[in-house]
Amino acid sequence: MTKKKKTVGKTDADVILIGAGIMSATLGVLLKELEPDLSIEIYERLDIAAAESSDAWNNAGTGHSAFCELNYTPEKADGTVETKKAVQIAEHFEVSKQFWAYLIEKGLVSSPANFIRKIPHMSFVWGKKNVEYLRKRYDALQKCNLFSDMEYTEDAKVIDTWAPLIMEGRKKEEKIAATKMDLGTDVNFGSLTRDMFNHLKEQKNVSLYFNHEIRDLGKNKDGNWSIKVRDLETKESRKRVAKFVFIGAGGGSLPLLEKSGIPEGKGFGGFPVSGQWLKCTNDEIIAKHHAKVYGKAAVGAPPMSVPHLDTRMINGKQALLFGPYAGFSTKFLKNGSFLDLPKSIKFNNIRPMISAGLHNLDLTKYLIEQVRQSPEDRLDALKEYLPTAALKDWELEYAGQRVQVIKKDEKKGGVLEFGTEVVSAADGSIAALLGASPGASTAVSIMLELLARCFKEDLATDEWQNKIKEMIPTYGKELANDAALSKTTRERTSRILEIQNA
Repeated sequence: MTKKKKTVGKTDADVILIGAGIMSATLGVLLKELEPDLSIEIYERLDIAAAESSDAWNNAGTGHSAFCELNYTPEKADGTVETKKAVQIAEHFEVSKQFWAYLIEKGLVSSPANFIRKIPHMSFVWGKKNVEYLRKRYDALQKCNLFSDMEYTEDAKVIDTWAPLIMEGRKKEEKIAATKMDLGTDVNFGSLTRDMFNHLKEQKNVSLYFNHEIRDLGKNKDGNWSIKVRDLETKESRKRVAKFVFIGAGGGSLPLLEKSGIPEGKGFGGFPVSGQWLKCTNDEIIAKHHAKVYGKAAVGAPPMSVPHLDTRMINGKQALLFGPYAGFSTKFLKNGSFLDLPKSIKFNNIRPMISAGLHNLDLTKYLIEQVRQSPEDRLDALKEYLPTAALKDWELEYAGQRVQVIKKDEKKGGVLEFGTEVVSAADGSIAALLGASPGASTAVSIMLELLARCFKEDLATDEWQNKIKEMIPTYGKELANDAALSKTTRERTSRILEIQNA
């Protein structure tokens, strides 16, 4: 590490990572590849890695590439479809695939079949207005080479060949449309995360501690960070000192960011949204569906609640989920406390949080309706995608918590953000990741952004530049503007990741 990180006082580690999810795993592996002599300590409150948002049951499992997620392509007031965010997410997912391909080539993680497989991504809508929107979306995305392989149809017979289950029992006169991208993927981020941590803990100067909770953190006069960590098994507490700290604790990041006291973290709030799935228990039905079929979200619905009928591979077995249904809990983590939200309210963020609430009454109304849903209500929602669905074939499965970011806004006082936000100190000595969607799928790009902020001098060296380009060959280039590079990159990563049809 450069002189900027060579602080004066004694330290226990160069880097401390808080939280054992996909973000910390990605950052840890990146840093260890860039600087093999780094000492890293990782602390996780639970007894296993990736047990919260990165876990298969708590994560959408979609390799989010904007192929099918309609919330990434909003329709503007003038009727045109905005594709900027979709293109960015598609680019970011290609970066993730390149990094994962590097991990496979170097033998740093196990077989790609353990965490990724090919599965078509579909968008499916009904009704004249929605069909018109999907057609406009398709036309707009066709201007970018990253979506050139997308297929569009309004023909029920064609859709039946793509996803027969959603066409069974559907009214013939109903106006429908669908798009399909065969390049889509299903990703088990829990398996990938645990694979990366298994690699990390075998490396020199890396220590991974489960059942350890961070109780406090603060900056020392010498520029280092002191972390108070409690062993939840022995009940003993100890202090650890590091040059750099990353708070990647999912929903638990906001309270720790507040404890850090950095001015950049002031004014941020969090709005927790919980989720539930309907999980199919009928193997015959599960075997009939091989796609991720996304639809349009209800008015006021958060991005994590975009409905989809989703083929997944979990613990080596094919699964079929529908949802997620949103809910509200004051917990910031699935295994958190009901006091998480009240405790997060501070003098510096109360105005943004109240303002965001007043400007998102549709979301509040939506969540209240979701919480009050009966099993029959959930079945009615499922029947819009699967007309022949019967309650006996499905059971409720609880998903994870997502904490949406609330941030200060000069005009509105506070706004609710549905993306991810990297918050870092001016001196680059600490950073936290807030937010949810698209999250895991774009973890590599998010962590590269963090490196650019917090390890600016290191990143400028030839050694780091060359190593990053070895891990991510298209680093610094825009695939959206280079069709030939996009094609060769996708061919290469698909071959190395051994992405097979479902």
